Amino acid sequence: MRKKKEVEELISSFGKPKNQSFPFHMIERYFRNKDNSKAFQVLSDKTCNDLDFEELFMFTDRTSSKPGQQYLYNRLRTISPEKRNNDPEERIIQRFTADTDFRIRIQKLLSKLDKYEAYYISSLFQEEHIKRPGWYFIVPLLSFTNVLLLLMLWITSQAFFVLLAVYIVNFGIHLWNKKNLNVYLDSMPELLRLKFIADKLYREEALLQEINPGLPDSVKVIGQVGKRMAFFQMEAKIQSELSGLFYLVSELIKIMFLLEPLMLFGVLKRMDTRRAEIENVFSFVGHIDMLCSIASLRKGLDTYCLPVIGKSDCTIKANKIYHPLVFDCVPNNIEVKGKSILLTGSNMSGKTSFIRTVGVNMITGLTINTCFAESLTIPLARIHSAIRISDDLMNDKSYYFEEVQTIKDMILNSVNGSRNLFFLDEIYKGTNTVERISAGKAVLSYLAGNGNIVFVSTHDMELTDLLSDEYDLYHFSEQVDEKNVDFDYKLKKGKLKNRNAIRILQINGYPEHIINEATLLSERLVSYKPSYHV
Repeated sequence: MRKKKEVEELISSFGKPKNQSFPFHMIERYFRNKDNSKAFQVLSDKTCNDLDFEELFMFTDRTSSKPGQQYLYNRLRTISPEKRNNDPEERIIQRFTADTDFRIRIQKLLSKLDKYEAYYISSLFQEEHIKRPGWYFIVPLLSFTNVLLLLMLWITSQAFFVLLAVYIVNFGIHLWNKKNLNVYLDSMPELLRLKFIADKLYREEALLQEINPGLPDSVKVIGQVGKRMAFFQMEAKIQSELSGLFYLVSELIKIMFLLEPLMLFGVLKRMDTRRAEIENVFSFVGHIDMLCSIASLRKGLDTYCLPVIGKSDCTIKANKIYHPLVFDCVPNNIEVKGKSILLTGSNMSGKTSFIRTVGVNMITGLTINTCFAESLTIPLARIHSAIRISDDLMNDKSYYFEEVQTIKDMILNSVNGSRNLFFLDEIYKGTNTVERISAGKAVLSYLAGNGNIVFVSTHDMELTDLLSDEYDLYHFSEQVDEKNVDFDYKLKKGKLKNRNAIRILQINGYPEHIINEATLLSERLVSYKPSYHV
């Protein structure tokens, strides 16, 4: 009955987001420690915050194991040069989607690594191990001494007093080593389980072997130290399940011969030279779990596509693109070729959400080869953003200064020799109107050079005139009647022509005197047409 229920849950959950907690400090552990220096781009924390990356990950993650979850997180944060619609990835995803029995067999294996302790496996090949202390050489000597003293008890009873003295010393070393042992009681038993599951997955299907044909060599290497690691598996079981006399006897034996420090540092020495092989096995299991997760993600979407990724072309062409985290999101079409995009519109009309929509689709398209659109063509580009900026009171930075620093980083990246995609929301809104427009125009012109693409929103209509040669103009608008403001969230060509901010104040019951004065001043300002000489 339990097995039947497990299968039913796997069938019913396929295509649905997880309903569980997400301890991101553990999920991102593998990513934080991994050397991704050869990647095309590693998404910055700033960009991830701007594009609601954690929420995107929670929606995307359908993995069955903790290593798979960590592997997926790293993939979503890391853009690599190759296209993601490569074999065998897409063939495996299609197999997971079409063959339910195959997928369930794989998920049942992967779920054996779903315990919280499995998060610590990556520490075994990414983090420094505990080093032997300088006096460690006495440990094997004391262990061998007790073996001799036990034999000498048959010859002389006086050996007992020496044995007792040595045992007291061993007891102190045993207690000292307990804290070292506890560091690995979670990870080493899970590593053995990882090795077992990787071997099972490799033998399950020839298609999975294409991910890493050389995996058996790595599994074999881990198996060479597996017997010693089995000691930690037994120790964890003793501490969690057994008690009383058996535990006491086992402790007395381990103290007598200093088994724990001998086993621990012996295993660590061997593992220190096997880091690449352990990561190889970890990546194999995580990779398969990630592909199953992508299959589940696509299954649950009404609309998705595989992107066309151009390495030399600078075109973005989206047909019915939408944001997966926005309920009942209105899809939009856009084509970007040769120019950047300047968006205008009132608050809540959809400007920033659309910018995030493009950003999110760029991330998922370049990492997991899945986009939320009917069709999408995107360039291989580095992604940078300045959307969510706030005062940094702890470091005594004002909003404007924080924005200045963020955009300076963009300026430096704009000439890095690669194509870049910049997302900005209301540039320099932390300063006065004249300097905001002046600096904004200069910066946006600079960022749009060198083959880069910029998506920027603004309330400053003056920028639409100043940038019309370099940017294509789009806008979002709303319908305002006597009592309501109705947003359609449809992207429209050209700049915004209607001004409804004061009308919205009126609908919300502002005093008539304020409305009249504001309307009069607005008409005067609009009628004033300064000359721009740039």
